[in-house]
Amino acid sequence: MRRLVWLVAATAAVAGCATPRTLYTWGNYEELIYASYVTPDKLPPQSQQSRATNKRMPPGWHAHLGYLYYQLGKPDEARRELSTEKAEFPESAVFMDRLLANLHKP
Repeated sequence: MRRLVWLVAATAAVAGCATPRTLYTWGNYEELIYASYVTPDKLPPQSQQSRATNKRMPPGWHAHLGYLYYQLGKPDEARRELSTEKAEFPESAVFMDRLLANLHKP
């Protein structure tokens, strides 16, 4: 019986050390965001692009990409990314609707 208890405890300890699988791919997103606010003149919007490999992009990624497109003067692409954010994360719908409405303003 003691062996069984030790075996279960050891298995639980090893399983607890396993690397968790993530739902999203973040890449170097956080570092790019930080750098874009600290030194915006050294990090143009074009350099802040990322690609995911078989993983879903994290919440806010499409909204941020829409903002970058807006900065580049590409409102159609910005609108597409904000709409994608709204579709993938319905809890952001009110905020995305507000941003989409502001795209029409000069």
